[in-house]
Amino acid sequence: MSVALPKTSKPVRVLSFSNRMSRWDLKISPYLYISPFFVMFAIVGLFPIAFTAVISFMDWDLVRNSGTFIGLDQYVWILQQPHFWTALRNTFSIFLLSTVPQLILAIFIAAILDRNIRAKTFWRMGVLLPYVVAPVAVGLIFNVVFADQFGLVNGLLTDLGLDPIQWHKEPFWSHVAISTMVNYRWTGYNALILLAAMQAVNRDYYEAATVDGAGPFRQFVSITLPSLKPTLIFVVITSTIGGLQIFDEPRVFDQFGRGGAGQQWLTISLYLYDIGWGQWNFGRAAAMAWILFLIILVIGLLNLFVTRSLVRDEGRRGLGQPRGKRKEAAQ
Repeated sequence: MSVALPKTSKPVRVLSFSNRMSRWDLKISPYLYISPFFVMFAIVGLFPIAFTAVISFMDWDLVRNSGTFIGLDQYVWILQQPHFWTALRNTFSIFLLSTVPQLILAIFIAAILDRNIRAKTFWRMGVLLPYVVAPVAVGLIFNVVFADQFGLVNGLLTDLGLDPIQWHKEPFWSHVAISTMVNYRWTGYNALILLAAMQAVNRDYYEAATVDGAGPFRQFVSITLPSLKPTLIFVVITSTIGGLQIFDEPRVFDQFGRGGAGQQWLTISLYLYDIGWGQWNFGRAAAMAWILFLIILVIGLLNLFVTRSLVRDEGRRGLGQPRGKRKEAAQ
């Protein structure tokens, strides 16, 4: 005969107030730690963007701090202005003349700094010094270098028996001068980014290539450049965004800062500044800012698509090969 044992009820656990607070602390505290950034970003980032978008559809009165809704008239007016298309052409011209030589020179400098040379820290700090120089100081220096009458470059050309160049009158040569200013400031910065990527490359690849008889140039082409693809694309994207927003260098290229008498070096950002603070039409300036934003967004999305496809293909080529094939590819 079996005897039924009495069932014992499970004691109910009562959470104290401190235990509840500790649980809430574990769930909420991470969001509280990161909330200051998002709050500040919403105040100084998202709100101005949204407010600018609203103003771009209005005929804004700065005195009354109010406006009348006019739809897309501001955008239509911007697109109908010849100065806008001139500024767009100048912006892309300066961007191409500065970005391509800048990337080539940055890769070359990074490759030199990646080698075992004396005083590496000194040279790495030295290439970053132009980035620290204020844009106004850069403008003063290069206005002397590229002066039309008594500039250093024209002085050298005159000594060689060549005709001086009108840097502030001819559109192409003004773009070259401004691009030189951009390259002076940003080449060292991009070189250090590329140098950091070169330092991350596995040195075993270079040792294996040296054993197989590959020279420095062959190692650079077969090992270094393929490893720099993601970083190069990042540098291209940031250079594209900065190049389309170029303002400081054209602004300080002469004493007036309006892009030249014939808009030889007028850029989109400079034209935007003139509409906003020269003509005091903030509705049109906001519309131009959004047009510039859309241009940058389209180019950025194209660069992002190219970046993802290249990185994905690079990973598949590496993972899809046997180990021996990977070594041979690295070599």
